[in-house]
Amino acid sequence: MAPAESILEVRDLVKHFPLTQGIVFKRQIGAIKAVDGVSFDLHRGETLGVVGESGCGKSTLAKVMMALERPTSGSVKVNGKDITKAKGAELKHMRRNIQMVMQDPYTSLNPRMTVGDIVGEPFEIHSEVLPKGGRRKRVQELLDVVGLNPDHINRYPHQFSGGQRQRIGIARGLALQPEVIICDEPVSALDVSIQAQVMNLLDRLQKEFNLAYIFIAHDLSVVRHISDRVAVMYLGKIVELGGDSQIYDRPSHPYTQALLSAVPVPNPEGREARERIILQGDPPSPANPPSGCRFRTRCWKAQDICAKEEPLLQIRPGTDHLSACHFAEALDVVHVQS
Repeated sequence: MAPAESILEVRDLVKHFPLTQGIVFKRQIGAIKAVDGVSFDLHRGETLGVVGESGCGKSTLAKVMMALERPTSGSVKVNGKDITKAKGAELKHMRRNIQMVMQDPYTSLNPRMTVGDIVGEPFEIHSEVLPKGGRRKRVQELLDVVGLNPDHINRYPHQFSGGQRQRIGIARGLALQPEVIICDEPVSALDVSIQAQVMNLLDRLQKEFNLAYIFIAHDLSVVRHISDRVAVMYLGKIVELGGDSQIYDRPSHPYTQALLSAVPVPNPEGREARERIILQGDPPSPANPPSGCRFRTRCWKAQDICAKEEPLLQIRPGTDHLSACHFAEALDVVHVQS
């Protein structure tokens, strides 16, 4: 079987935010290491879930991939071209192929613009995509595709529910027919029943338009429903990367095991059979991460080598399952059923 085609290639991506001191003559005294050496591929038509607790660097990673933030170092290649090096007209053209759905549907839509103007705004920026005369019809088609009434094109965002507003954001993301869509926690602000509807919509659109998703979330049960592969982030680094079943059924990194042990289990028998892992302490500051393994200060497996040597993200023998732990060991867990 031929290997899947990579549409997005992230290599050694680093984003540090400088910490400065002084009012007039500012000098750098350190850096917040929000993203610190992240690498992965995204294949055409695939969904890669990115999970981790708040502050691990997920949203910063999304902004750098969109070229909303310039990286400190590393590259993000879309169809072989590095978007981090592009400027001006070249950057504008490349952004057509990678779009974003924001987290909060209540703040990501301009309240002063109609739905028609919001969804049609990409055509104003990229006027070469669609003649002006055909934009209204195209916007109505996009609203229909995401399950909204095309006749509501002249309504304002406050006249829609949260789930409907997120559908408007998805329609806007589809406007330029991108190949990659970055979903930055797109359902975290919605009710559970509405979350399922939006997830089903994203799944249908992926199959219909052969889209590739980067799906960022902190809820592991949500990520499982949509992801083909999952990357687990901790303090700016990917600590485990593997297929859906590998991560959820046989996690090998202690941090992933701890995250999965906290996922609610509806079956009381399964709940009793699973060992609950409670992490001690708070995550270290990204401005001053621990030496060696960044998770060692909260890890029950930590030994002397963990403080001296940083574990590499490497393949576990006999699999394509990557883990960054000196003592990686697969663990069977009881998980939420899809």
